[in-house]
Amino acid sequence: MAKAPVLTPRADDFPRWYQDLINKAELADNGPVRGTMVIRPYGYGLWERMQAEMDARIKETGTQNAYFPLLIPQSYFAKEADHVEGFAPELAVVTHGGGKELEEPAVVRPTSEMIINDYFSKWVQSYRDLPLLINQWANVVRWELRPRLFLRTTEFLWQEGHTAHATYEEARDFAARIQSDVYGDFIRNVLAMDFVSGRKTVKERFAGAVNTLTLESMMGDGKALQMVTSHELGQNFAKAFNTRYLSREGKQELVWQTSWGSTTRMIGALVMTHGDDNGLRVPPRLAQIQVVVLAIKGDETVLAKVREIGDRLKAAGLRVHVDDRTDIPFGRRAVDWELKGVPVRIELGPRDLENGTAMLARRIPGGKEAVPLDALAALLPTVLEEDQELLLRQSRERRESRTSEVSTIEQAVEATAAGGWARVPWAELGEEGEARLAEHAVTVRCLVAEDGSVPDADDAPGNVAVVARAY
Repeated sequence: MAKAPVLTPRADDFPRWYQDLINKAELADNGPVRGTMVIRPYGYGLWERMQAEMDARIKETGTQNAYFPLLIPQSYFAKEADHVEGFAPELAVVTHGGGKELEEPAVVRPTSEMIINDYFSKWVQSYRDLPLLINQWANVVRWELRPRLFLRTTEFLWQEGHTAHATYEEARDFAARIQSDVYGDFIRNVLAMDFVSGRKTVKERFAGAVNTLTLESMMGDGKALQMVTSHELGQNFAKAFNTRYLSREGKQELVWQTSWGSTTRMIGALVMTHGDDNGLRVPPRLAQIQVVVLAIKGDETVLAKVREIGDRLKAAGLRVHVDDRTDIPFGRRAVDWELKGVPVRIELGPRDLENGTAMLARRIPGGKEAVPLDALAALLPTVLEEDQELLLRQSRERRESRTSEVSTIEQAVEATAAGGWARVPWAELGEEGEARLAEHAVTVRCLVAEDGSVPDADDAPGNVAVVARAY
């Protein structure tokens, strides 16, 4: 009798496969309050690597990290009508503290535009204070009705950037820079994920923004996932909080602002983009463990060699873990590391040691081969880069092969129902067509120019709507 698969096959039930993998790769558990999650050490290690990579890119733009309170006075949310209307259904409100009713309820932050703008209005006095570039790593709470681990949770982790500039052009260009140089570079070159970069329609725009830029990626089942967004806020919040500066000409002017963010949703994206029926496949540039060195048996000579190999590979600059837990069957350990998606396993037993070789198992393309022990340190960096490039290529090929050029709403719905995306001229679709698509659970993910670049305006001639079913 054939053994039951470790994971539900993706082709049988993609959502169940996703939940199985999150559980068996030890990424996260459901929290005690509906919609919350406990991120386990291996999952949090992925987030730490994501943080480090993005934080370095954010700081390259001149942005500095700060921290703002979790609790925000409810009155702040009355200052920008579009913003509060957009978040009202998701707010969690604290009404009691210290055993008594609060004089003013406090909102558990769903985002920090309100409280950060309150302080921006105090910190910005002159053109010399601009640009003001602030980022925050924090948690936020948005009451989620249909939770799914990492993808939609009531509490999640994120970074949120907030900036103030002297001119519209500076703010516009900075939002675009974040989208390309921070998010785009990270997602493509570290997560090895393909994406489409575009602008959101008015209907999909962030509440309170005048323009929202987005990066959309195709998951393994053909659905879209919004990876990150970068918003031009115009002067909406500046007017609400009276954030003005004295210009070089001696005039009081309103600032122009941006905000932008990425979340632990990226871990879910990683799973759904690169995972297969055997578990995760973690891009080598992201992996907190790039190479795991496994002792097959508890032979002292083997154990000593495994530890020596681990030290040598670490000295070569690789992120290495030595698995010498020989009281646990080798097969079980190998399956566990495969589930976790560690890019390379080096397996060593007494016979390998006699031959002066180790078995090199590559998680991403699959396959095993015997490799001389003294060749590992020189070989592995090349192997890891090849596997990084393979993941990106597979992600791009999936999107390109499953995206259809269509001209009608009916064709767009048909293409997305078949597990893909569609590109339809915005002139043929428009806001009325966008509403009709929504009746079929299809959304306009973004608008792009005919050549695939980000258009200058929603109504620019030749705009194409990228439509899909989405998470």
